[in-house]
Amino acid sequence: MTKSKAIMIGAGLANMAAAVYLIQEGHWNGSQITFYSIDDHGSNDGSAASDAANEYWNKNHPMENTKGFVARGGRMLNYRTYVDLMDLLSRVPSATEAGMTAAEDTRDFDAHHRTFDKARLMEGSKGIINGGKLGFNNKDRMLLTELLLMPDSKEEKLDNVTIADYFRDDPHMFATNFWYMWETTFAFRTQSSAQELRRYMHQMIYEFTQIEHLVGVNRTRYNQFESIMLPLINCLKDQGVNLVLNRRVTDFEFKDTPMQDEITVTGLKMTNTETNEEEHVDVDDQTAVIFTNGSITDSATLGDFNTPAAENMDYGAAASLWKKATERFYNLGNPDKFFNDRNASEWVSFTLTTSDHTLLNEITRITTQVPGNALNSFISTSPITPLGQKDVNMSIVVHHQPHFTTQKANESVIWGYFLYPRRRGEFVQKEYIKMTGKEMAEELLGQLSKVDPGPGNIMDKKQEIMDSIINCIPVYMPYASALFNNRAKSDRPKVIPEHSTNLAFTGEFAEQPYQMVFTEQSAVRSGEIAAYHFTGIPMSKLVKNKRYDRDPKTLAKATRKMFE
Repeated sequence: MTKSKAIMIGAGLANMAAAVYLIQEGHWNGSQITFYSIDDHGSNDGSAASDAANEYWNKNHPMENTKGFVARGGRMLNYRTYVDLMDLLSRVPSATEAGMTAAEDTRDFDAHHRTFDKARLMEGSKGIINGGKLGFNNKDRMLLTELLLMPDSKEEKLDNVTIADYFRDDPHMFATNFWYMWETTFAFRTQSSAQELRRYMHQMIYEFTQIEHLVGVNRTRYNQFESIMLPLINCLKDQGVNLVLNRRVTDFEFKDTPMQDEITVTGLKMTNTETNEEEHVDVDDQTAVIFTNGSITDSATLGDFNTPAAENMDYGAAASLWKKATERFYNLGNPDKFFNDRNASEWVSFTLTTSDHTLLNEITRITTQVPGNALNSFISTSPITPLGQKDVNMSIVVHHQPHFTTQKANESVIWGYFLYPRRRGEFVQKEYIKMTGKEMAEELLGQLSKVDPGPGNIMDKKQEIMDSIINCIPVYMPYASALFNNRAKSDRPKVIPEHSTNLAFTGEFAEQPYQMVFTEQSAVRSGEIAAYHFTGIPMSKLVKNKRYDRDPKTLAKATRKMFE
């Protein structure tokens, strides 16, 4: 059903994409589109800590030290798979590079700063591990092959099956180099959905042959707010789009119909988060409502050098609104699967800013690679899993510097994360979730010290490094891996639900055929689908996605790699 106006609930990447396609493919004027959102970056963030400290989720958890920079997370790109994202970025000017589109900016930077990870895995007494040896036995190979060969039509066999369930008779899988790299590259956990693992195996099968070096990874010039979101924001503002921030939409009003299954939004209730006043917006027959129904950074909180990040128990703004819709309609999924099991979804990250390059140079010496978006994961000294196996303690990403346009030449910024925040540190005897930024930095130095090849050891410079730290900001994210939570296929609503006349769902909690979720690719494509639907553009016009799982050469290479 075509429309002539749109209201966007949420101003993350998915809805920004929808707006661009409405304007450029649907030939709308920007004034026909209005965003209502708490903020304008979604999951693709990055900012000075002083800016982040004033945002919605942090107001009740004030930071004492607001120096330095913070990024709650970061995502790796891949041109082969992220074709919708690159199409979107080709449509908007770069925010930092004159005369380039955002896509040209990224390709130019990446061409001059190729990823080649020399120290993907590191372990005490062993140093850099040869990750090219994936470590499979025949049972691992058999189960992975079954996953790879499972057709889309059989995918529902994996409804409500966790990765641990799928490999229940094969605990060896979780002690392979492959698992250590796969879980930390994509942020899977053993409790995560085997159905989603299958999608990743299908869509990223070519990574089998290069996962130890991440040579397929492409990166933006700066953090993902400045290199992805800011170009979109600037472009949409130039087109006259209305961007209304500091609004939390709290409820829908729906049309009453005899069959009670027609989904027609007639109004929205929202709270002005600055004034705490309640507001109402009418939705007329010509208006589409495009809703990003979940966010992995909702309810995230910040700490600082001397303060751990508080544990915010809020269910999440987007998910709460989604739940309101499911209470009325039966075919809109089940948000509790994703937002009511923190044991499966939470993790902690940190952003460390230093006043000089001492730490950066020491990491370069230990890992034998210059800064440039490598991902280094540290394997535990002793067994730490419920199965009595070793696992990765923590991972760090050493970005090409500067990672922020306002970063000083002498400053360094490093990002890291703990996938299992309730585990305890090896060098700081606390659960990661309870650590201050200082303690996380100390844990990092300890992990680096146990893999340091010498001569000398990074601990010889511990005081110098600690004195150089401007800030180290822990971030607690209760829903960071929620999009991987164990689920059935019906637990997420379709982008365009059946019987919907004006409501669409976008982002990583909307169901799309074949798409894997932890990517900007799926977010952009959901917005593209919504835009095409409401402008009457045939879905055959969507950006074409190649199926690498059906490419004989790719499958042959992956098979050979399994047996190395």
